[in-house]
Amino acid sequence: MHTKSREYQKKALNTWLFRMGMLRKLPSVFFWGIRIIDLTTKASILTIPYNWKTQNPFSSMYFAALAGAAELSTGALCQLHLADRTPHSMLVTNFTMEYVKKANTLITLTCEQGDEVEKFLNGLTQKGDSGRITLISEAINSKQELVATAKITWSIMRK
Repeated sequence: MHTKSREYQKKALNTWLFRMGMLRKLPSVFFWGIRIIDLTTKASILTIPYNWKTQNPFSSMYFAALAGAAELSTGALCQLHLADRTPHSMLVTNFTMEYVKKANTLITLTCEQGDEVEKFLNGLTQKGDSGRITLISEAINSKQELVATAKITWSIMRK
């Protein structure tokens, strides 16, 4: 990992710096209490608590809170890989999420496709090159049961 990637990783894993950055850029992430637990070139792991801020009227986690956490788990992994590269733009172009179990505990979301992100970005060699990559984030409850699976397609363009 290079210098800017290490700096990005350090900021993401520092609870105070991460929360202040989210308050400024993504206030819903700050409000929901999402935390990045681990961020490496291989994987991104984060948690979202089940509490009054993330709960819906049906005593489970609000779908938008879980979807936002899933997007962040994939986006943070991309951002880590982009930190040492020339500028790129990122945009979610497709999002699907299958909910398979009620989310009513602390949820851990994991995206383990860092190698695929690296390979994809290495293919964007010229200014203006773009492509799409679909990343998967799995949401697991405190009993280690699958709660949901999100598939997020990112369009990334080299500036």
